[in-house]
Amino acid sequence: MIELTIDGFDYTTLPGAEGVELSVASAGTGPAVVLLHGFPQTHYMWRAVAGELVEDHTVILADLRGYGRSDKPPEQGPQTYSKRTMGLDVIEAVRALGHERFGLIGHDRGALVGVRAALDHPETVRYLGILDVLPTLDTWNVLSGVNAKVAWHLYLMAQPKGLPEKMIRAVAPEFFGSFLDAWDPTGSTFTPEVRRHYLDSSIAAVDSIVADYRATAGIDLEMDLADRAAGRQLTMPVGVISQDWGSQLGFDAAALWGAWAPDLSYEPIEAGHFMAEEEPAEIVRFVRDLAARSGPLG
Repeated sequence: MIELTIDGFDYTTLPGAEGVELSVASAGTGPAVVLLHGFPQTHYMWRAVAGELVEDHTVILADLRGYGRSDKPPEQGPQTYSKRTMGLDVIEAVRALGHERFGLIGHDRGALVGVRAALDHPETVRYLGILDVLPTLDTWNVLSGVNAKVAWHLYLMAQPKGLPEKMIRAVAPEFFGSFLDAWDPTGSTFTPEVRRHYLDSSIAAVDSIVADYRATAGIDLEMDLADRAAGRQLTMPVGVISQDWGSQLGFDAAALWGAWAPDLSYEPIEAGHFMAEEEPAEIVRFVRDLAARSGPLG
């Protein structure tokens, strides 16, 4: 298995929720910002962005529970991989580094973890940045008809425990590789070594990745529905940067996010899904602009 680390970052293992340990890397000085990766990746997706942000931030990178070098506990029930649990992992690990308040930036799955962490711990998350995803509730609401085929993997991994794991393990390199290829329009975002790292990491984590996605069709959706009914919103500054796939699927992404985040900035980007690796300078600017909106740490 190819394991990659980012030069200049110190690596450690820190406790999250329920005794789970996360692999965490940190570097830099200044206000803390936490970067959370998406699927099918690891913290290594942030290497270029993190290398710039360390000039004015303490940058903290974590492999999510079930991914990379972090623990992959067996799915004991819906809570094991709920975004509430995964968000608490991050909160606890960053507190162990001495940071009680921090910015949080997430891509894809990491953004869903970030949204739940920010809803549950608004006193901790200073600002929230979201890369190329919709809230759980809205994702399921906008998928319908033939357009839903773009999210076929969501439906596969939403199935009861057992069959999806077996199916994916049977063709794991092809399954995970299909996303790395389909979501990279230039075909040049990853070196062979980086692509192999993401494949190796995902192949070793089939059960926990499926459990993460299964939670999104179950307990995570239930939490979003409860929050919507109660009128709960994200109270901190929120920034979203995304491909303009809403126009293809017939929804207004900015309006959907605005219902969750009154203090919202939304911007489209000319890039593929893996924008932190394809256009890192744009993501660095996005993070710095969002941090400036939140004001000084105090």
